[in-house]
Amino acid sequence: MKQAVAVTILGQQFTVKSEASSAEVRRVAEFVNGKISEVMSVSKSADSLNCAILALMNVSGAFLRLQDQVVEGDSHDVRGRLQALLDRIERARPDGEAPSDKGLIA
Repeated sequence: MKQAVAVTILGQQFTVKSEASSAEVRRVAEFVNGKISEVMSVSKSADSLNCAILALMNVSGAFLRLQDQVVEGDSHDVRGRLQALLDRIERARPDGEAPSDKGLIA
């Protein structure tokens, strides 16, 4: 059952509906804030949207590199875990956004 969890990212409060535990949702929010803070500390841009996009690019790059490193023998377990991560990201989207392409992991 989905539950609503309030988190703060870049000083803005969001209510996230998720089947994950509130502790897990908060952990993800802390991770996101940390990645954005890393970008802000080295970026010349003070624009929070630009920093958030750069942080997302960094996390996405790490995700894709991990996906590329999957050894064919272990691919089913890792691919399942990656798909579960993508599903969690989908569930965390604000209501009303268009669904993304679900065919990311073959």
